[in-house]
Amino acid sequence: MDTPFWLAEEAPPVEELTLEAVDVEIIGAGITGCSCALALAEAGKRVRVLDRRGVAEGASGRNGGFALRGAAARYDVARETYGADAARELWRRTEAELDRLEELGGDAFRRTGSLRLAADEEERDEIRAEFEALDEDGFGCEWRDQLPDLLSPHFRGAIFHVGDGALQPARFVRGLAAAAADAGVDFRGGRRVESLDELEAEHVVIATDGSGRGLISELDDAVWPARGQVIATEPLPERLFDCPHYARHGFDYWQQLPDNRIVLGGFRDFSILTEMTDEEVTTEEIQGALDSFLVELLGTKPRVEYRWAGIFGLTQDLLPLVGPVPGRDGTWVACGYSGHGNVLGLLCGRLVAEAVLGRRDPLHAVFDPARLLQIETR
Repeated sequence: MDTPFWLAEEAPPVEELTLEAVDVEIIGAGITGCSCALALAEAGKRVRVLDRRGVAEGASGRNGGFALRGAAARYDVARETYGADAARELWRRTEAELDRLEELGGDAFRRTGSLRLAADEEERDEIRAEFEALDEDGFGCEWRDQLPDLLSPHFRGAIFHVGDGALQPARFVRGLAAAAADAGVDFRGGRRVESLDELEAEHVVIATDGSGRGLISELDDAVWPARGQVIATEPLPERLFDCPHYARHGFDYWQQLPDNRIVLGGFRDFSILTEMTDEEVTTEEIQGALDSFLVELLGTKPRVEYRWAGIFGLTQDLLPLVGPVPGRDGTWVACGYSGHGNVLGLLCGRLVAEAVLGRRDPLHAVFDPARLLQIETR
């Protein structure tokens, strides 16, 4: 049962291409690595992608399948923390990235909107402040006091985020990899990189989010691994949820798939210290909490057919690191999405490719790794 539902779907073969010499080597064949590889190949670079498993088999195939604009911080908090201009630019760009995801995703993506729920009065006040900030800056959202009967005993209002969506993440990333392979990218699965000294390309991009620890010590200090645990039920007899739902500051999240099964994840705060790990296994405590919430939410216990865990990267300021690694010429990074990797990973893969190509983007300053990375004394 440890195979994620998303990865149970048969994977189409990726065209094999072996390049003897490359300009760029990318560590990680998830959404970031594939997005970066495609952008670089289209710019004429020779690219190789290395992964210890295979395409989408890390965090990109092990999440809850949400595709949300913005980043991990609430929008009102982001305006105060990062500055109003930076927050607006980030949300605007992730909205555009959702449009791109829809264009590229085919049947892997559904434009459903998403519902951010308040679990108590304190959270209601918090997300109401977010709604007012979003509305003030012209981002599509709706405030909902009236919730369906299934939700009203548990929650105290919600923001409906117009334009968000639901994703079959493994299917999408596999399609992205196929496009990159068609553009000439050399994919090599089953290749674990233990040290950057093993690589010979002029440029190396680390695109492992919360995995890949041990490659650069200062990166290990700046990006903390966290484990997300998820379950997927058997298909239910009725349609209950039309879009992804999340509550308790994103600690609980669920959606109903087109075949009516429920995908439910979260509750890592029930054992926060043990869940700050890069060990990709399920635990009885968190799985039990997921089972209990499922019964509380539905009033019944459907059969759980899939249970899995995935590792993502957290940063201190909840923003990713994208750009050059200070003090290490030719080494680049794109990681640390703090649980929002499906959209940010697609965007940041292209952003780090632009940086490698010497092109500047306004978000490079916002995501600059130098803000969090401490340069080792040599």
